[in-house]
Amino acid sequence: MSPALAEFIGTALLILLGNGVVANVVLNKTKGNNGGWIVITTGWALAVYVGVVVAGPYSGAHLNPAVTLALALTGKFAWAKAPLYIAAQLLGAMAGSTLVWYNYKDHLDATADTGLQRATFCTEPAIRKYTRNFLCEVTGTFVLLFTIFYFTGAELGKDKTPIGMGSLGALPVALLVWAIGLSLGGTTGYAINPARDLGPRIMHALLPINEKGGSDWNYAWIPVLGPVAGAALAAGLYLLLI
Repeated sequence: MSPALAEFIGTALLILLGNGVVANVVLNKTKGNNGGWIVITTGWALAVYVGVVVAGPYSGAHLNPAVTLALALTGKFAWAKAPLYIAAQLLGAMAGSTLVWYNYKDHLDATADTGLQRATFCTEPAIRKYTRNFLCEVTGTFVLLFTIFYFTGAELGKDKTPIGMGSLGALPVALLVWAIGLSLGGTTGYAINPARDLGPRIMHALLPINEKGGSDWNYAWIPVLGPVAGAALAAGLYLLLI
């Protein structure tokens, strides 16, 4: 499998299972309706696990433009490869979101709350204060990337990734995302991944959903630029400390 295809498939699986658990919890007439935050955060952690297991051996399982950026900034990934990885991640997120829409189409149409419909695609803040929302995304992504750098240490060479290969290597990343969701996710829904939010938001705008509302483009810049800033800060501090 080529690295780009691995990033596409891994990200698609991540979004299919991650946004899938949100749909299962928030949409009407599902078996998991009202399952709660612990179900959503657990589902997202396991979604990360699946995506990393599948893509890890072939691409290093970035699955997130913020990861790709942070690795490039620290010299662990070639800048020339970054655009292809990021494009694959975005397209994978769009594909995974489309599969969620297909599987939950009847439940989306049965849910009158347009905010809950949109929640199965992208994030939005619990309290809308853009400056704090932005800083919350910065914080969550900083924790994600700064911790990932220490999973395997500073000895990694160029084009390597601190995300371990295989099922055992995927487990720490999944637990890390679970911890971020449980502790920091209640403010903005912890996008911590530009592709995870932007790709599905685009699909929300394009796909047919009964009486859907807008895609909240006024907020869309925060789950994109917040993670980028958090990744840059994590990379900068890591370089200072090693």
